[in-house]
Amino acid sequence: MSEKPIEGEKRVFMTGNEVVAWAALAAEADIMYGYPITPQNEVMHYWTRLAPKYGRSFLQTEDEISAGFTTCGGVLSGKRAFTATAGPGNILMQESMTMAEMMRIPTVLVVQQRGGPSTATVIYSQQEVTMTCFGGNGEGLRIVYSTCSHQELYDYTIKAFNVAWKYRFPVFVLGDGYQAKMRESLKMYDPATKGIKMVETQPSLGLAGVPGVDREPSHLRNTYNTEEELCEVVTNLVEEYNKVVPEVVEYETFETEDAEIVLLGHGIVTRAAQAAVKTLREQGIKVGHFRPITIHPFAADELRAICKQAKKLIVIESAQGQFERIVKEAIYGESVPMESYFKPGQGITGEEIVEYVKKGL
Repeated sequence: MSEKPIEGEKRVFMTGNEVVAWAALAAEADIMYGYPITPQNEVMHYWTRLAPKYGRSFLQTEDEISAGFTTCGGVLSGKRAFTATAGPGNILMQESMTMAEMMRIPTVLVVQQRGGPSTATVIYSQQEVTMTCFGGNGEGLRIVYSTCSHQELYDYTIKAFNVAWKYRFPVFVLGDGYQAKMRESLKMYDPATKGIKMVETQPSLGLAGVPGVDREPSHLRNTYNTEEELCEVVTNLVEEYNKVVPEVVEYETFETEDAEIVLLGHGIVTRAAQAAVKTLREQGIKVGHFRPITIHPFAADELRAICKQAKKLIVIESAQGQFERIVKEAIYGESVPMESYFKPGQGITGEEIVEYVKKGL
């Protein structure tokens, strides 16, 4: 058995959940805390099979509430800890994730979206956008990557650990049930071969020395006594988060330079949007695609620039307007017309996007 889970680079063919487990191993994750829920289950299953071979750990907790808080505890002890969930489990983890926002705990949470509201379906949706970006009773001081492929599940799971520990905000990898269950090829690699150095972890508890004498004391609080005190703390947190935004925000554009119609989509829907752009371009229709990779924070300035030339925006999502609300806030005040194509809990194909665009011409 090699010392590292992955030596160099290799082509593989596997499910998205298996990809997440391998990526966490490659990122030198120490422990996963989790509780079973479809369609995330196999992240746990693969991790428990692989982790012991490389000296890593796993704890199945009694529920998702515990999984979220034990992940916070693992991180506070200096471990590169993570968890994964979906749907109702995502709901139950929001209290711990907002605590992570308040206390600057660099947690990593992989979400494989399923249908909603409530139990709904266990298959697929993009209906966990609002909850993942803005869940809990805080200000949404978190970073959310929306992946579109198994390669991105691998890349951004690794990146999530580094971004979390560098900036000390919770980081989410937002996948979905299709990515979780389907198989496709990708390249797995040792991050070091790509020049990626994993950010060192540091414990927040159990430090050597006497607080106030040998070192500065640790102030780990998520409860405050007065309104004024809370206002000051949250104001400072927001300022720190806003400083981070320009460094972490990511997006992609496809054929937007001269596009008169711009398709807006994220996650796996971007694949259908790209296919539609290709087909429509071949037919002489000037269509482009804008895709946020960080769905939160959002590349608002970059989308505003596209709005200046476009004649129409079409928001496409497997939800009933969750992504559209983010877009509307980002480009508030722009005059470009906007349409929507919503299919909550259902997959969207390139062919149906082509049909919708052509009907509107």
